[in-house]
Amino acid sequence: MAKTLTLSFSCPDTTGIVAAVSGFITQHRGWITEASQHSEVELSRFFMRVEINAESLDFPAEKFSQHFSSLAQQFKMEWKVSDSTQPKRVIVLCSKQEHCLYDLLARYVAQDFLFVIPCVISNHENHRKVVEAHGLPFFHIPITPENKAAAFQKMGEIFRQEKADLIVLARYMQVLDPRLCQEFAGKIINIHHSFLPSFAGAKPYHQAHEKGVKLIGATCHYVTADLDEGPIVEQDVIRVDHSENPQDMAHLGKDIEKVVLARGLRAVVEDRVLLAGNKTVVFR
Repeated sequence: MAKTLTLSFSCPDTTGIVAAVSGFITQHRGWITEASQHSEVELSRFFMRVEINAESLDFPAEKFSQHFSSLAQQFKMEWKVSDSTQPKRVIVLCSKQEHCLYDLLARYVAQDFLFVIPCVISNHENHRKVVEAHGLPFFHIPITPENKAAAFQKMGEIFRQEKADLIVLARYMQVLDPRLCQEFAGKIINIHHSFLPSFAGAKPYHQAHEKGVKLIGATCHYVTADLDEGPIVEQDVIRVDHSENPQDMAHLGKDIEKVVLARGLRAVVEDRVLLAGNKTVVFR
């Protein structure tokens, strides 16, 4: 597969952005293999994602940022460029439930999409054997009211040491320290077993059952200091009826949780997600 550079950015909306970016790529003999754009009128902000065949450029791929920076500065872009030969480093956090963790491990082994897992962190020992059987380091960091501050400090040290591009909460049932949320803002995603903003917080299937809903779902969203209120990356639903109790709903929900988390993770590691205030722009 040809080496690809993915340029993604947002900037104040104005005329000439697409012409300038495509002109820059053309000037350097670049071959655009995919391009998407969106103008968010309410924010007066423009979003774009471009894939470029790295071998077509007339300069080395690692020099792209150096060449592009003046144009980015001209349009006041918030931007990044990613190299397809350097997969994102994704740390997985989990608790007792295994379905999301095991699904991510299977996708990692199968290389459904490109990412690496430098380690798995859990507040329980349950999944150590499975994780280590995949050749991955497993860190057990128990969380109690007494050790919470020290535990999250240790977790942050691992994030930094492993140079995490992304942290995935795969049904991790602890609320992260706000300082971690701030330090790693835009780098942490969670799977919530509800179609947010409905039924945030604990026991959403019980809440859904009490309300007699006909649809249940799952939401992949960015983590912020405000519980279950971060920008949404991916969602889906399945139909239920009066015959399902909360346990039935939880069982049905596991499949959709796995799929929604995997879709969300893929979109993020492929740089298809750009933050737009408390929302996201997701290029398919």
